[in-house]
Amino acid sequence: MILSHRHHFIFLKTAKTAGTSVEIALSRIAGPEDIITPISANDERLRQEWGGRGPQNHRLPLQRLTTRQLAKIAFTWRRPGFYNHMPATEVRELIGDDTWNASFRFCIERNPFDRVISLYWWCHRREPRPSISDFLRSPQLQLLTKHGIELYTDSAGRMLVDQVLRYERLEEDLESVRLKLGLPEPLRLPRAKSGHRPEQQSWRDVLSTADRKLIETRFKRELQLFGYEW
Repeated sequence: MILSHRHHFIFLKTAKTAGTSVEIALSRIAGPEDIITPISANDERLRQEWGGRGPQNHRLPLQRLTTRQLAKIAFTWRRPGFYNHMPATEVRELIGDDTWNASFRFCIERNPFDRVISLYWWCHRREPRPSISDFLRSPQLQLLTKHGIELYTDSAGRMLVDQVLRYERLEEDLESVRLKLGLPEPLRLPRAKSGHRPEQQSWRDVLSTADRKLIETRFKRELQLFGYEW
């Protein structure tokens, strides 16, 4: 997640949607007062190579904490702060309505059929691997909902972001965001978390009819909301 006071935007990072690449690109234009959450050690090295700012301002200073938050620290021994794949509802609670409403909020979504294959190869980078059909029936698939549509909507299903970028036309959508925010130059994206999935592998080649129906049921909201098709 990146919250830029400098450019007045909040980028909420969904999973398996090139979010880390976009986060690294955005960290290159971040200022010292902006909030940047930590990512994996390998991705932090890539961010450094690309000249981006590393994690900063993601832990709330004690003097800013409410009585309720201080009580939570005493109970859990964890200081409230911002973290990777943080949902919109939690971000809004920490920053307050004024900053939330003054910021342009965006995230990325991806065709669920393609997204589940990407998650499969990410979760099972080494042999032995389960079949894709078995994977689709495992608890791991819940990650795509938790770090997907539930991240940028509220409990009533209402959208909490101003724009959902499409993975399938990411460069075009990012350029529209750049122009809207008045960012100085086009965003260049590194290839983070890539190289695990066989090149050119289409979901149509590996998903069975039963797999397709399961995905259509599990991701019904995304398919309807964004018009994704088989």
